[in-house]
Amino acid sequence: MGTDYQRAREELGRRLRELRVECPDGRLTGVQLAQRLGWQQSKVSKLENGRQTPTDEDLSAWARATGQPATFAELRARLKGFESHIRSWRRQLAAGHGPVQDAWNTLVANSRTMHAISNAAISGMLQTADYARYVFERHAALQNAPRDTEDAVRARMKRQEWLYRPGKKLNLLMHESVLSARICPPEVLAAQLDRLLGVVGMDTVCMGILPLDAPLRLSLGNSFTMLDERLVVVEDWHAELWLDDAETIALYRRVWDTFAESAVYGAEAQRVIARVRRSIRDDGS
Repeated sequence: MGTDYQRAREELGRRLRELRVECPDGRLTGVQLAQRLGWQQSKVSKLENGRQTPTDEDLSAWARATGQPATFAELRARLKGFESHIRSWRRQLAAGHGPVQDAWNTLVANSRTMHAISNAAISGMLQTADYARYVFERHAALQNAPRDTEDAVRARMKRQEWLYRPGKKLNLLMHESVLSARICPPEVLAAQLDRLLGVVGMDTVCMGILPLDAPLRLSLGNSFTMLDERLVVVEDWHAELWLDDAETIALYRRVWDTFAESAVYGAEAQRVIARVRRSIRDDGS
């Protein structure tokens, strides 16, 4: 797990080790501390080496057992910092987009529902292969990442198989401006819009479009995806933010619900998409 989150967990582990070594009653071994806590020694080792995330109760017990109860506030503050896991694109894309897409495939496969807002590009769950190809190539150029476009496209297309499995549900909102954004040639965009027209009415997809003239109760922000209301992934230029604390997840769900009230669905959504599609044809595609 080569992420900023893992490094933060390892730093917390080093701090726990310091407290054990600097115990006012004299240095404790891992075995001795485990005996005081009534734990398996392996748990002490995992926590100190960043291979297990402690709970508040673990940290409180550790602080008391090492004779330094006042350090609990510091330890808990470090733990709360795990609520925001910053996964920088520089590190994620060191081996290209393919491994990132594979990781997302696993994340999505283990989810039953998704709530997403796409304000920058067509959602990856509904992209055509040609559209995805342009997205990957341009982001690889921006991040100076390895060009493994075809591997990334294949992985993204494989993820879309999720849409055809019973019991799954994609709840997606997109602003109309995303539909007309020329991040690919007109003919590719036209085919992409045809794809969107075809998914309206699918049992596993609830797609809402925010028309340009729709009254909005909030300003448009970053794109994000919520998985089973257990994790929110927010996209930014430098990184993805993985947010898993309950209060933050509830906030993003309120954001989604607020925009959902301004969206159009079904036949109305098709009319908006078709209007944008015609404008591309009128431009000569």
